Amino acid sequence: MNEAITEANNAYNNNEVPVGGVLVDIKTNQIISRSHNQVNKEKNAMYHCEIDLIMHSCKTLSRKYLHDTVIFVTLEPCLMCASAISEVHIDKLYFGAYDNKNGGIEKFKFQTKREHIFKTEIYGGIMENDCKALLEKFFKRLR
Repeated sequence: MNEAITEANNAYNNNEVPVGGVLVDIKTNQIISRSHNQVNKEKNAMYHCEIDLIMHSCKTLSRKYLHDTVIFVTLEPCLMCASAISEVHIDKLYFGAYDNKNGGIEKFKFQTKREHIFKTEIYGGIMENDCKALLEKFFKRLR
């Protein structure tokens, strides 16, 4: 999660909502890809950290599914990102701060009751205070 926080700091320094993440190979513990939100830079509301991680990792590994990987992100993924994580078959998701406004994990858990959907293991609240503090600092600066 420390590496994801480093990426979130990069987002903060670039005036992006400070959400960062890394995708890691479970077998080797090597980072496959790292990213942070780039919505403002790319002028695209869908350019979330998780989407960028998935796109780059699939390209880097030349495969459409990301079996044997784990994703670490500093903020609970939105419904779009949670669905994308499942769609590419990422095995585990660890996130830091909970997002009561836009978080999609509880909504996504409802979807996982469907029979034919890949079920990512989900763990929240990892280094939550550190992740939350950076977000609060960013939004205080905006106001």
